[in-house]
Amino acid sequence: MFIYVPRNLAAKPPIIVAIHYCTGTAQAYFSGSPYRQLADQKGFIVIYPESPYSGTCWDVSSRATLTHDGGGNSNAIANMVKYTLQQYSGDPTKVFVTGTSSGGMMTNVMAATYPDLFAAGIVYSGTAAGCFYSQSGGTNAWNSSCAQGQVRSTPQVWAKMVFDAYPGYEGPRPKMQIYHGSADTTLHANNYNETIKQWAGVFGLDPAKPDVTQANTPQSRYTTYSWDNGKLIGVYAQGVGHSVNMRGADDMKFFGL
Repeated sequence: MFIYVPRNLAAKPPIIVAIHYCTGTAQAYFSGSPYRQLADQKGFIVIYPESPYSGTCWDVSSRATLTHDGGGNSNAIANMVKYTLQQYSGDPTKVFVTGTSSGGMMTNVMAATYPDLFAAGIVYSGTAAGCFYSQSGGTNAWNSSCAQGQVRSTPQVWAKMVFDAYPGYEGPRPKMQIYHGSADTTLHANNYNETIKQWAGVFGLDPAKPDVTQANTPQSRYTTYSWDNGKLIGVYAQGVGHSVNMRGADDMKFFGL
């Protein structure tokens, strides 16, 4: 756990968890993402978890990590949030999670396993929660079928993976924003469709029927789709590979910061 606490800390500060990519580190994500500068401006705290594995991917494959209080990486990150809320008198209604690539996968896993902790999540070029699940019980296992976009299912089946991550939970769930590039060959672009189907299933929405479609938004060749007044937003970046660049100012708008 690495943490950035700005000098001008807000009273009851919000918290953003920013989760790095494979081969990345907390330091690299601290340096390469916009959240430190935004924290200085707005007074929120940033938690930068660091993967404990060789290659520094996140465990998004084991049953432990895909289960609320299951003892895996998701449990560890949740404990970082709880520690920070207590230590710095943070605002429990303004805790957010975001990440890139493997960190984007982990963002979906955190939203699935700890919906009670997070108000919103932003996923940059990830995969649906449970897509990397290892049948053999592997921890931090690579799943080529998922990475290549070959794991396809219905919104109901994808949603069940989220519901099964925290059985019996009936409280509020974080709103979600999903970015993906059409030319992604590391985590195939179909993973965008499957992630949208997952959260649409969770929220009881039709993934094929967004309320609003905006071409060339937020920039040229990006299309933004919105469901249920922004409870679910998809941003599909035509011609963009792995991974979509972080959009700090837009992230702040989605988080309401």
